[in-house]
Amino acid sequence: MIRICTPADTEVMYEIVNTAAKAYAGVIPPDCYHEPYMLLGELQAEMAAMTFFGWDEAGELLGFMGIQPVRDVTLIRHAYVRPEQQGQGIGGALLRDLIGRTRTRRLLVGTWAAAHWAIAFYQRHGFRLLPDKDALLQTYWHIPARQVATSVVLGLDIPKAEKLR
Repeated sequence: MIRICTPADTEVMYEIVNTAAKAYAGVIPPDCYHEPYMLLGELQAEMAAMTFFGWDEAGELLGFMGIQPVRDVTLIRHAYVRPEQQGQGIGGALLRDLIGRTRTRRLLVGTWAAAHWAIAFYQRHGFRLLPDKDALLQTYWHIPARQVATSVVLGLDIPKAEKLR
């Protein structure tokens, strides 16, 4: 079941993000990876800035994904599933749910250029790599220059007909 994440989920979300982000170790630039990958205060700030939706099975949060309207687009942010539950469709179900909740005509997601599994995941769901990633990252995200240089942006344009559903 997909539900909105609340402050009561913070500790579980913190554990999920930092366990799942271990996949980045040795893949993204070493100066961009640290443990924990996301500090508790950072997660709390992100939870205040956007809405997170989680996949809940029998009261256990197995994964989550954030959605953040920014100007004329919607950003997909912080998509993480417990490693032992990956490959079971949880991420895809969350992404489809967030696409349905989007009120803008365009969805963007940023990820590390070296995270080929993440890029392939979004491409399987209709997103495409965008050539103007530097401008997009500087316009819609607040991230360090080093992260801009080592990231990509994928986009999904939602046809007007789908917005009428």
